[in-house]
Amino acid sequence: MSDTGTPTTLVGDITSHAIASVATLIRPHVLCTPVAFLDRSAFGLEPGPLVLKLEQLQHSGSFKARGAFANLLLRKIPAAGVVAASGGNHGAAVAYAAMRLGVRAKIFVPTVSSPAKVERIRAYGADLEIVGDRYADALAASEAWVERTASLALHAYDQAETLLGQGTLGMELAEQAPLDTVLASVGGGGLLGGLAAWYAGAVKVVGVEPESAPTLTEALKAGRPVDAPAGGIAADSLAPRRVGELMFPIAQAHVARVALVSDAAIRRAQDALWSAVRIVAEPGGAAAFAALLSGAYAPAAGERVGVVVSGGNSIAVDFGRA
Repeated sequence: MSDTGTPTTLVGDITSHAIASVATLIRPHVLCTPVAFLDRSAFGLEPGPLVLKLEQLQHSGSFKARGAFANLLLRKIPAAGVVAASGGNHGAAVAYAAMRLGVRAKIFVPTVSSPAKVERIRAYGADLEIVGDRYADALAASEAWVERTASLALHAYDQAETLLGQGTLGMELAEQAPLDTVLASVGGGGLLGGLAAWYAGAVKVVGVEPESAPTLTEALKAGRPVDAPAGGIAADSLAPRRVGELMFPIAQAHVARVALVSDAAIRRAQDALWSAVRIVAEPGGAAAFAALLSGAYAPAAGERVGVVVSGGNSIAVDFGRA
């Protein structure tokens, strides 16, 4: 039993069967986020079916809540509580899940974390510490905290429970819309790995990452996860130093390709989502759509394309100025 009162489940391979089991476990705690059925012509593209998975409407403002609840419900929680390092969204998700389940949480984020994400973490009652300039600095601080306190580390992407939780998004999307292709952003690869594990080649899965943080691109070139640049407009969500070890073989087996997008393309995607359909997406949340809008991924005529809008933790819309 975990300290939250839930029976502990042994996590084996990251498969569709395991993802379905985790979906049942976390269902009372996460939202089934909606999809928007559109036509690509709404954004000035060649006509064709477009489905947006609106995961920015998830608890804590991103898909990360799925992995956070999977970790807390599948693993034994020590009295010292849990600790997480994050660019922001994972920290907010862990803080939210810990608040809902009555677990102590310590969150480390770097200075690059956006004010919106920092505010969410504090609002959920976690103990927050801002350390260093990049995710790697926060991760090192969290590892030192584990050594001092025996807290349980909840990794943002390189943890089986995290991947299984994120994979539930793929299961949900498959039930909502028949698709030929799904585009999703890549940071450490938890979301893309979970999606690829769920679809397992039945649907073309395309990863999208910033040119300034090509973690999966560099890993695929090298044949293993390697250090990559970690900067750009989406650095608080898509710029770890390297892609996860656990997701990498899944990507090799089931990710069709990786598209790179510029910071300018991500910003245009944010603007287009807001202007056309009033969707507020943070830079990392708009990156997958940027591949479609910029032509970095060009679908065939009639191809049914799904795009995950993965997060909306932004202060870009300020109603107080209206």
